[in-house]
Amino acid sequence: MKDNMDRLIMSALREDISHEDVTTNAVIKGYVKGSAKLICKEDGDIAGLNVFERVFHLLDGEIKVVRYFKEGDFVKKNDIAAQVVGDIRAILSGERTALNFIQRMSGIATHTRKIADMLKGSGISLLDTRKTTPNNRIFEKYAVKVGGGHNHRFNLSDGIMLKDNHIAAAGGVRQAVALARE
Repeated sequence: MKDNMDRLIMSALREDISHEDVTTNAVIKGYVKGSAKLICKEDGDIAGLNVFERVFHLLDGEIKVVRYFKEGDFVKKNDIAAQVVGDIRAILSGERTALNFIQRMSGIATHTRKIADMLKGSGISLLDTRKTTPNNRIFEKYAVKVGGGHNHRFNLSDGIMLKDNHIAAAGGVRQAVALARE
């Protein structure tokens, strides 16, 4: 799973940086030690700290990330969730990608937590779907789990689920069930 996560993060970094970060390279000619703080913009459940950190490590293995919260912790607006220390060039080049991941994942976890909390004690489990952003399923389903939800099928090979289109294509419910049992 880590290899897949790294591949997807690298794809996001290539999308953003492309050949090079021309602004950072124009302004900073060599190694300069710097730091950046991850400041929460609103209250919610934080998710994706591991992905946030991995973005920077894939750019520069020497970067240090100090986390002040754990996955799934409730954070408040203006809390400092983490600090990144190292080559400022890598920090500047990776910041948008790292923020995009953690913002989206935290939003999903926060929304999931609200619904999961409403369902507490009801005997009802909150399940996700495969309706995820292309190439972000691993991150989005992880965020659902962090927020207190449960993962249903991760992909089409995880189990049979007859939907209206399958039933129509098979000629009815009985036919679809019979064919699925074969």
